[in-house]
Amino acid sequence: MSEQKTTYELIGGAEKLRELVDRFYDLMALDPAYAGIRVMHPEDLSSSGDKLFLFLSGWMGGPDLFVQQYGHPRLKARHMPFPIGISERDQWLQCMRQALHDVGIRGLLFERLMQSFFTTADWMRNQAG
Repeated sequence: MSEQKTTYELIGGAEKLRELVDRFYDLMALDPAYAGIRVMHPEDLSSSGDKLFLFLSGWMGGPDLFVQQYGHPRLKARHMPFPIGISERDQWLQCMRQALHDVGIRGLLFERLMQSFFTTADWMRNQAG
């Protein structure tokens, strides 16, 4: 009987996850296409990157680092101060899509991640448009 691997294991663990998060925030900082979500972040993106890394670790089935450090993610509540509509959702998803591609995550794993990211990002919306 083979053991089911977690998404965390399938992407390559902490090292690959860190690469993905770093690429995501590099793209957000450098590409004007993501200006709508960039403005919601502090000038120094390192804390945001660290928190996304910690969160995604547990979200993907790896060590639950965010919960260990900060408690329950309360994802929607933490993002409530920021106006998140369809445009912001789509910018976040496109930035993540590009980051996944840039770090070499392809195929079924890419599709599964994008579907999960869409579900979560769409749930985060707090604005109609």
